[in-house]
Amino acid sequence: MGWGSILKTLSILGVGMANPRTNGAALEQLNLQVVRCERCPRLLHWCSTVADEKKAAYAQEAYWGRPVPSFGDPEASVLIVGLAPGAHGANRTGRMFTGDRSGDWLFRALHRAGLASQPEGRRADDGLSLEGAYITAAVRCAPPKNRPTTTEREQCRPFLEKELDILVGARVIVALGGLAFSQLLKIFRARGESIPRPLPKFSHGTEVRLERATILASYHPSQQNTFTGKLTEPMFDALWKRARHLSVRFE
Repeated sequence: MGWGSILKTLSILGVGMANPRTNGAALEQLNLQVVRCERCPRLLHWCSTVADEKKAAYAQEAYWGRPVPSFGDPEASVLIVGLAPGAHGANRTGRMFTGDRSGDWLFRALHRAGLASQPEGRRADDGLSLEGAYITAAVRCAPPKNRPTTTEREQCRPFLEKELDILVGARVIVALGGLAFSQLLKIFRARGESIPRPLPKFSHGTEVRLERATILASYHPSQQNTFTGKLTEPMFDALWKRARHLSVRFE
């Protein structure tokens, strides 16, 4: 995919559309840095290989095949942090959580909670928008077997840190999965936040109240959790209801 197509996709994502009163311009510049990142050769090679080989069902599609930008409402009160792009989801479509079953679950729930304009996300130009929410990830490239190394997580960490600095109105941070949860705790501990001792254990619905924000933990809407019933739609809906309640309380 050429840079013309990449810039078009970033424009479609709706970040940085020139309202000087928002954080859009800063997020747009950060997203440009993300898609140009070359810090992790193993991940770049994997993303490119998957994009070249493709999945049979998507053989006729042009894959994104590079680091995936974040997207959503620049004035979000709820920040959503996932693990990493899916190999044939966001690594294909170029938009976080778009084009796979994890995304299907997430967008349906966000739509029911009033945070997404429609209940599904199939491609970057499908018209889906977020209101009051912003979606990012701990790692921006699709990792082999969904397992980034510790070094790769740390290489990507500055992007998440910058988003935290820009999205000052996000007083609720939903961590989708244990890796996102632990990375957020590490970041806030390094920033001098008072983290409870012993460290909170990851579990669905765990809340960590910090001065900056409340971290709200959720099981990741991956098939291994949704197919087994570890995460159900009522559980997921209750979590987003709680996120909305906490975000309003902080306003």
